[in-house]
Amino acid sequence: MEGLKFVLVFVLLALASSFASAFDPSPLQDFCVAVDETDGVFVNGKFCKDPKDVTAKDFFSSGLNIPGDTSGRVGSNVTAVNVEKIPGLNTLGISLARIDFAPYGLNPPHTHPRATEIIVVVEGTLYVGFVTSNLANGDNRLITKALKPGDVFVFPIGLIHFQFNMGKTKALAFAGLSSQNPGVITIANAVFGSDPPINPDVLAKAFQLDKKVVDYLQKSF
Repeated sequence: MEGLKFVLVFVLLALASSFASAFDPSPLQDFCVAVDETDGVFVNGKFCKDPKDVTAKDFFSSGLNIPGDTSGRVGSNVTAVNVEKIPGLNTLGISLARIDFAPYGLNPPHTHPRATEIIVVVEGTLYVGFVTSNLANGDNRLITKALKPGDVFVFPIGLIHFQFNMGKTKALAFAGLSSQNPGVITIANAVFGSDPPINPDVLAKAFQLDKKVVDYLQKSF
């Protein structure tokens, strides 16, 4: 019986450890203001500045009132405020982004491997959505919603999602993300624009496309 209890406790501790390590490091002090890595050492997060050297500047950033440039080919611009912009975010598990859209602009399908995202629309009307994973109920089910100013929507961690401006005027949204450094994988860029390129035969078979189409897409990205 004691042996069974030990096994159960071990399993619970293992599960708790796996959940904890799946997200940003939990703070064990008031703050851990990030400093640049040195001597080629990499850690899961950042090294901490000596607390006595910390100032308000370490917790501050400005400029989110300035619209981003949406003249690119997809018609959107994301201004991220993460640990690279605010060193004080290190270990706090949160960041922010401003998303600007030109008329009919798109924030193309992408994922954040380390964060759940919550978005609020400030201006315009956005068509947003995410796709469930292969093994979720209703495999690869598309969940979408049209959002107006003041509306809020959540994109679960790691799932492919997008935002599209449905209107003839510009749109603006702000997003909160549950990581100091959420990361972003833009699907089309990663698949067709990898360096070095993925073998076209692989992509032609995966997407059921003619190889000439794959060649064209890889050149485009």
